[in-house]
Amino acid sequence: MKYAHIVGWGSYLPEKILTNNDLARMVETSDEWIYTRTGIKERHIAGERETTATLAFEAAARALAVADLHPSQVELIIVATSTPEYIFPSTACRVQDYLGAARAGAFDLSAACSGFVYGLSMAANAIATGSVRNALVVGAETLSRVIDWQDRGTCILFGDGAGAVVLKGMSVPGGVLASTLRSDGSGGELLTLPAVYHNPVPMLGPEYLLQNGHKKNTIHMNGRQVFRFATKVVADAIEEVVHKAGLTLNDIDLIVPHQANVRIIESASKRLKIPMEKFFLNVDRAGNTSAASIPVALCDAVAANRLKPNDNVVFVGFGGGLTWGAAVVKWAVTPPEVSLLDREWKRARYIAARTRSRMRKWGRRVGAWLGGSPTPEARLKDANRPRRRKRRQ
Repeated sequence: MKYAHIVGWGSYLPEKILTNNDLARMVETSDEWIYTRTGIKERHIAGERETTATLAFEAAARALAVADLHPSQVELIIVATSTPEYIFPSTACRVQDYLGAARAGAFDLSAACSGFVYGLSMAANAIATGSVRNALVVGAETLSRVIDWQDRGTCILFGDGAGAVVLKGMSVPGGVLASTLRSDGSGGELLTLPAVYHNPVPMLGPEYLLQNGHKKNTIHMNGRQVFRFATKVVADAIEEVVHKAGLTLNDIDLIVPHQANVRIIESASKRLKIPMEKFFLNVDRAGNTSAASIPVALCDAVAANRLKPNDNVVFVGFGGGLTWGAAVVKWAVTPPEVSLLDREWKRARYIAARTRSRMRKWGRRVGAWLGGSPTPEARLKDANRPRRRKRRQ
């Protein structure tokens, strides 16, 4: 039996910050209105040259540095995201290439804001069965690219960012103790992001981009219904997964929830009769970063010394789908000292990885040019050409 322990963590938030006052100059709102209803003060916005994959890479590289693990030792990469750069190739494959993780399988996971918990459960199960030893789970989003900035109900909530954890298989009991995953597709229309078409067909006209008066390729949300859903499932998921792990709520030292809205967490606190001090929140400075919110908050919790060895921590997420899930983790590591020199030295290997990637691409092109590639017509002619019989000597 292998136990999946978290041995590394890292996060990355873009430098650009969008405050509530900035939003007040874009839509009819105010800092007070936003903060009293959501607990959000500011959020980070990806720059023009930043993508979901580059944010994910930054978080993954930092997590590997903490774990002191070489990318060649990673055997599985899961990227939870609702904002991939492409339908395919997956964002996870781009991260694998950036890292130079030559032995890793990679795929994207779509479960909206629950994505990180889903990915953590998948990776932990893969380790428990012995199919992999080391896994990288990333939550990454560039939600600013799919927001209708004139829709006050959604544009005030979301931000960009990425967080990652490294899971390592060990024989020592602990790590991911239990997880629970749930869904209810009947509520799918409450929180949606239609397929993003980068090149809409011009002949369809401007109405192609509209759906019920909203831009078609942006986030739509029924805020009241989502709020009611979330306040119930957060408490239920925590109780279920804690029981599944053979623990009680008194055994839980910290809860890191999806950072969607302070009022949702306050409601869960009352339902469970748990003090708010047990919940770690950073929604005020990061906003709702969907699948990235839990790992980003985890990194902030570690930096704030909110976790120590043998603590039991619960991750709980909820979002579109509708989906929700929770996991209990036995924390077993003390944050190692990673010097700036050591971090930069390790980053140098990623420069080498990108060089190797470019060389492989160049090699494919040269090989195709030298070897040629028969056209379908040529293959068809060869297939239809009558074969000559060999003459008997």
